[in-house]
Amino acid sequence: MQKQKNILVTGGSGFFGGVLKRRLLAEGHTVTNIDLVADTDTHPALTSIQGDIRDAALLDSLFAKGRFDAVQHCAAMLAHDTISDQELWSSNVDGTRNIAEACRTHGVRQLVFTSTNCLWASNLGHEVREDEIPAPVELYGRSKLAGEQALQQFQADLNIITIRCPTIIDSGRLGLLAILFEFIDDGKKVWVVGSGGNRYQFIYAQDLATACIQAMDYPQSDLFHIGSENVCSLREVYEAVIQSAGTKARVAQLPKAPTIAAMKLAHKLGVSPLGPYHYRMIAEDFIFDTTRIRERLNWLPTVTNQQMMVEAYRYYSTQRQAIHSRKDVSAHSRPAEMGIIRLLKWLS
Repeated sequence: MQKQKNILVTGGSGFFGGVLKRRLLAEGHTVTNIDLVADTDTHPALTSIQGDIRDAALLDSLFAKGRFDAVQHCAAMLAHDTISDQELWSSNVDGTRNIAEACRTHGVRQLVFTSTNCLWASNLGHEVREDEIPAPVELYGRSKLAGEQALQQFQADLNIITIRCPTIIDSGRLGLLAILFEFIDDGKKVWVVGSGGNRYQFIYAQDLATACIQAMDYPQSDLFHIGSENVCSLREVYEAVIQSAGTKARVAQLPKAPTIAAMKLAHKLGVSPLGPYHYRMIAEDFIFDTTRIRERLNWLPTVTNQQMMVEAYRYYSTQRQAIHSRKDVSAHSRPAEMGIIRLLKWLS
């Protein structure tokens, strides 16, 4: 049983930050959340600050008052938010540096940073280890890598534990997934590119939260890859969700080369929510090697890709009307705009 801690969570109004924040509170910790988005949660042990991690003076004041034992840095701007490239970069890189600087100044040694598998955008042909050189192809991935690199400068003074995660799934995860769920809910064809036999790893939000909480007691800086186990094909994942939904949806195939060419054109024209990472990886395998986190943090996943996607779909299906009326929430907590994918739905 961990002793009660006083924790700062950045991005605690967002999807995963919110999951982690609520877990920490449920386990008896005191939590302060800082986020650009207003926090809809209330709890006797929760303090919520609507503010910007790029505001160094605000952070200095917050840390001085907070006397935190650890920081969980989950805040990040996403490429499919309606923001400028410069704003995304400054938040994900400068904001991350500001958090580390405040930790060092105020003697907060434990900093847990959630990073991403978007540091790669190709099938490496094997499970990807922590010592492999990243090669991001779009702004979000490049900004998260730059955030990791900024944190390396503080490792002499802080225990910085970086956890690179694939797509995080749980009840309430929407964004691009909401497009898939709408197709299934309405009994439309669910399209895979190529055979749909590619294997793409996810991570259950509660399993990631467990790792983040365990990392608060880790005695040194380290880098971990995390993800589900027994990863099956995307076709099998979609079929599991369709079977659970009980709708007339079915999996159908699109030819790989012309579909990817069309996705590239749609992105260039600004009519698709899918960017370079998506059209490069939509028919590829990508799985992290999780040996290190299992051995060093004694962490294990509890949920398969199929189980977490079924859970996320059920949330969408029961809350659909309310979900599509959301406005002032984070990008992962509201549906992404379909753009030209709406045409594909009409043809399905």
